[in-house]
Amino acid sequence: MPTLALDHYLLLGAALFAIGLYGALARRNAVAVLMSIELMFNGVNVTLVGMSHNIASPVPLLGQIFAVFIITVAAAEAAVGLAIVIAIHRDRKTIQLDEIDLMKW
Repeated sequence: MPTLALDHYLLLGAALFAIGLYGALARRNAVAVLMSIELMFNGVNVTLVGMSHNIASPVPLLGQIFAVFIITVAAAEAAVGLAIVIAIHRDRKTIQLDEIDLMKW
C-alpha cells in the first residue's frame, strides 16, 4: 500500500483552509461563517497530522496531540458561537451578518 507524501497532506490542508477562508469572508449567514471556520480548523489539523507523520520528532504523536487540542477548541468555539447566534436570533429575528448591528437597540 503506497504511503502519502508530505506534499499531499500540505495540499489538502491548504485547500481546506482556503475554502474555509473564502467561505468565512464571502458568506453573510452566521452559521455558514461558523462552518467555514470549522473547515479552516480541519485544514490545520490535516497539516499537523501530515507533518507529524512524515517528519521525525522526539514526541512521535505530537501532531495528533495538537490536533486533539484544536478539535477541543473548535468544539468550544462552535458551542459559544451557536449560543451567540441563537441569542441574536431571538432578539433580532435574523442571523444575516450584514443586518446585525449590535450598537443599536
